[in-house]
Amino acid sequence: MRRILFDKLKLHLDKKEFTILTGARQTGKSTLLRQLEDYCRHEKHVPAVYLTLENKSILAELDKDPLNLLNFLPNQQKRTIVFIDEVQYLQDPSNFLKLLYDEYAGRVKIVASGSSAFYIDKHFNDSLAGRKRIFHLYTCTFDEYLLLSGKVDLLAEIERLRSKNTAKTLHLADLRNEWHKYMLFGGYPAVVTEADRGEKISKLREIRDSYVKRDVSESGVKNDTAFYALFRLLAEQSGCLLNVNELSATLRIKNDTVEHYLAILQKCFHITLVRPFFRNLRKELTKMPKVFLMDSGLRNCLVGNFQPVGMRVDKGDLWEAVYFRMLVDCYGVDEINYWRTTSQNEVDFVLPQIEHPFAVEAKYDEATIKPYKYKIFNESYSDIPLSFAWMEPFDEHFFRRMPYDAISS
Repeated sequence: MRRILFDKLKLHLDKKEFTILTGARQTGKSTLLRQLEDYCRHEKHVPAVYLTLENKSILAELDKDPLNLLNFLPNQQKRTIVFIDEVQYLQDPSNFLKLLYDEYAGRVKIVASGSSAFYIDKHFNDSLAGRKRIFHLYTCTFDEYLLLSGKVDLLAEIERLRSKNTAKTLHLADLRNEWHKYMLFGGYPAVVTEADRGEKISKLREIRDSYVKRDVSESGVKNDTAFYALFRLLAEQSGCLLNVNELSATLRIKNDTVEHYLAILQKCFHITLVRPFFRNLRKELTKMPKVFLMDSGLRNCLVGNFQPVGMRVDKGDLWEAVYFRMLVDCYGVDEINYWRTTSQNEVDFVLPQIEHPFAVEAKYDEATIKPYKYKIFNESYSDIPLSFAWMEPFDEHFFRRMPYDAISS
């Protein structure tokens, strides 16, 4: 299965800019690079080389001299696409890429992956401006989840429902079942492809305990106990306002330490902070962001709750978090805000900068929606139409309400 990002990366292969692929560990970056290499060799018919810097001898060669990369090319006279996995392991990846771009961009196109944007931001400084484009790979979308788990027929059914507003389906129970699984276990590929419930949970615990631990270790975190405690607190508070002072007091660590840990969690793609939208500085809250975890399965693992969705006390928070991820997949993190006034009027998501601005309030149950509560927002921002997104009742219109256009295009 090819991820949705594959097509965007494929189009960028002909560009002079180097291609940088980032994302959390275990999201499938290495697999994606291998698929692109295979595409270059067998469909595009251009020279391609794949190098993983997990290989210490290759790493040593490139650290010794960036130009040693040329020795790996099958033909130095032909433009070659070089795929480099785990580029952050280089001693100076920024200098490595700058030198090769400035002197050999006509002959070498580099497509590199890094385990987290933390390392990319640290080493890929401003000297690479205009020389690179960064692509982010998140855990699987629901469409990708269905493909990866072999439910191609259900994906086709969803596409049929989306294409016709009056379409009905005989597979609604199956669709609901898969959607609930996706909410519970998230979109890490290794978790998606595991059929057994217990094994899914075990794989999520491994991601939590092993792969996140590597992020912690390589980020230079000294107090890993406090770091994990903060991560669990953020999972419990997903969708809530982030108060650094309260977190600092609860964990008994300095504000600066909390801020540092938050930066690491963001750069490693585990959390996202959503900034407030405002036009009236006096009446609208403008400081505290909201926090969301980027994968519902990892969130549920951190809070230790894999109960069925309908039985959960936090089902509303879980639905809001999953809906947020759908918006990210469609529009990107930077386009999403929330709105809240000092008198606590609130709208979950506002996208004011896109071509057709809109706002969304996410409620688990349609029966809990009270349109009159949003009168102030509607009056203040008549240019930003507000709609509602709910999970229950679950019917054919559920998939038509989901933000999928940008994903499918």
